[in-house]
Amino acid sequence: MAAVSTVRAAARRSRRFFDIFVADVPWTVSSKELKEYFSQFGSVQRCQLPFDKDTGFHKRYCWIKFSTPEDVQNVFQKDSHILEGAKLALRQQSHRRRSQRRNQSK
Repeated sequence: MAAVSTVRAAARRSRRFFDIFVADVPWTVSSKELKEYFSQFGSVQRCQLPFDKDTGFHKRYCWIKFSTPEDVQNVFQKDSHILEGAKLALRQQSHRRRSQRRNQSK
């Protein structure tokens, strides 16, 4: 049980280092297709599309990591992103650690 919580905590920490959070991903889209789509804006280093162990389906959101900040800006230059008829909801991730955020709020 402790090993599972350790793995989950490590996954939460690693997600902070992704550039973009993508929500509303259609059920039929794979991580390969997401990586191919976002590659038009720059070099995609990684695409993490988590799956639900119980259902076997992905959770309809993912994280995308690009090679450069310019690649990320290219993504946000486009007004909307549509895959298989569904509009994706994108949010840029912050790269600051929690300790930095806490220090700034004091």
